[in-house]
Amino acid sequence: MTVKFGTDGWRAVIAETFTFENVRLVSQAVADYLIDTANSGNLEVVIGFDTRFLSDRFAAEVARVMAANGITAHLARADAPTPAISYNIVHKKAAGGVMITASHNPPRYNGFKVKAAYGGAISKDQTRVIERKLVAVRDRIGPNLMDIKKAEESGLVRRFDPAWPYYEHLTTKLINMDIISNGELRVVADAMYGAGRGAFREILSRTRTTVHELHSELNPGFGGIHPEPMGRNLKDLVTAVQHENAHLGLATDGDADRIGAMDEKGNYVDPHTIMSLAVRYLVEKRGMTGAIAKTISSTLMLNRLAKKYGLMVHETPVGFDVIAELMLTDDILLGGEESGGISMKGHIPEGDGILMGLLLMEIVAEAKVPLSELIKDLQQDVGPAVYKREDIHVKGFMSKNEVVQRLVDAEPDRIAGESVVKVDDYDGVKFHLADDSWLLIRPSGTEPVLRIYAEAGSAAAVEAMIQKGLELANVER
Repeated sequence: MTVKFGTDGWRAVIAETFTFENVRLVSQAVADYLIDTANSGNLEVVIGFDTRFLSDRFAAEVARVMAANGITAHLARADAPTPAISYNIVHKKAAGGVMITASHNPPRYNGFKVKAAYGGAISKDQTRVIERKLVAVRDRIGPNLMDIKKAEESGLVRRFDPAWPYYEHLTTKLINMDIISNGELRVVADAMYGAGRGAFREILSRTRTTVHELHSELNPGFGGIHPEPMGRNLKDLVTAVQHENAHLGLATDGDADRIGAMDEKGNYVDPHTIMSLAVRYLVEKRGMTGAIAKTISSTLMLNRLAKKYGLMVHETPVGFDVIAELMLTDDILLGGEESGGISMKGHIPEGDGILMGLLLMEIVAEAKVPLSELIKDLQQDVGPAVYKREDIHVKGFMSKNEVVQRLVDAEPDRIAGESVVKVDDYDGVKFHLADDSWLLIRPSGTEPVLRIYAEAGSAAAVEAMIQKGLELANVER
């Protein structure tokens, strides 16, 4: 058995490595970890799942293992967003949780996310402990198992609805629902066939907001689309926004911990812009303070906003787990990554596409102007900032250390006509240029993909930088 944990749990192809047997073994390793680290004898976990093929069955197997180890398992009755499951861990004061999901990955994948008592991803150190436990589980007879009906009858498995405690937290602690309602917005919500389906409609059902749902039916194959809320995957959302004459469109990924959006014209609004609009709104309209936590691949608009407001910026490797640690130890106003995982002060340290979709609605409703105008004003304020990411599929395993060393050794003096003034190599290689633009080249941590990112003041400059990145990495489109 080959089980490899990444930045947010274990992901693998269904029926190849992601099997019932392996899920039970990993569940036993997690149970052993929870028992060893328990502060009390009464252990509880929260278990959820997304809309993927057999996700509900895999989640039930996790519950069976937990019950057999004397751990009470709160098992979601239906598919639910990852942030809803994570919030319920805190709400129920559980020792941790498990979410069966492969997030934004293609439908042939499934995954096993392990969550800590604080509602965010477990740390790298905790992951290594579970991996060692997994080795020990392999060497014994196998995982402990209890019949699911007997577990339910004994109260060790308890079915529950994770939605309403989570919705209440969002709408009473984090979002001003009166502002949204008074805005009388028309919104298209694209669930991309994922676990965010129905969430915006249910939350906004008692407001004057009109929600048109897209791709909200159960479809484990995701209708042939890639459930990642990037512009190229959202053609149906563009059409729906224009057809419904909507004020904005919102898209969430397979487990709804990531967000993407469309303005009223059907133009894609990337997470960089969403994060920047959010920071400006939280500071200027709500009077909030705190540091900004952003990944190495995120926009410089956040740095410029931080300078304008006198806020600190933490730049981290890619992956929300590092941002989550900062949210636990520092006063973070907003933490987010280029891929759309974003959270804010007062919330759990977990990317949350539902929360950020609601906040974007509040921003538009409060401003009483189109989203495109807000973005234009943002670009005038802290731009110009044009961004692009190229994902190059490569054959076989690509060693990140080898790629980084090769790029550092081949460091150019100039890129796209601008001098290279600084190089970071703590997650891929990032070239900072004299005019504030930047180029980042990094292998993915979960897929055979080389990612090339660039941000500059014009589309032409970005394209020239991407081309240079391809040359430096010695790959082709």
